[in-house]
Amino acid sequence: MANTALQEKWAEEEANKTPLEKAYDEGTTLNPKKIGNELLEQLPDPTGWRIMILPYRGKRKTKGGIELTEETLSRRRIGTVLGYVLKVGPLAYNEEKFSTGPWCEEGDWVLFGRYAGSRFQIEGGEIKILNDDEIIARVPDPEAILHQL
Repeated sequence: MANTALQEKWAEEEANKTPLEKAYDEGTTLNPKKIGNELLEQLPDPTGWRIMILPYRGKRKTKGGIELTEETLSRRRIGTVLGYVLKVGPLAYNEEKFSTGPWCEEGDWVLFGRYAGSRFQIEGGEIKILNDDEIIARVPDPEAILHQL
């Protein structure tokens, strides 16, 4: 009987998550496959040459199993230079300026300058909007390049 109550509690918690929170496995690791239309439809479309990025959050636990404090996680989120490309504006990477082709596209992990772009809050997190030329590099695996504690 207690097991059923626990399952009901978990189901209720899952149902109350924001569309952004649902995109994370165990609340910490972004799973791009879980980014649904519900989330994308609530976000504005970037105009012109702008790109919408979901900043990387990082894991809540270190390799050694230590839980990080909310303050530490918050500082990491603010200072991150890594993100997932959610949307690309209609003029981004036009052929006149980018003759070799786009530097990134929707679904890529990218590096950008620490102070690049503008941040805004959405329910469950934060989004950044950058200009197309503020992308520094594509990243195949965000975990591979970040310092692991």
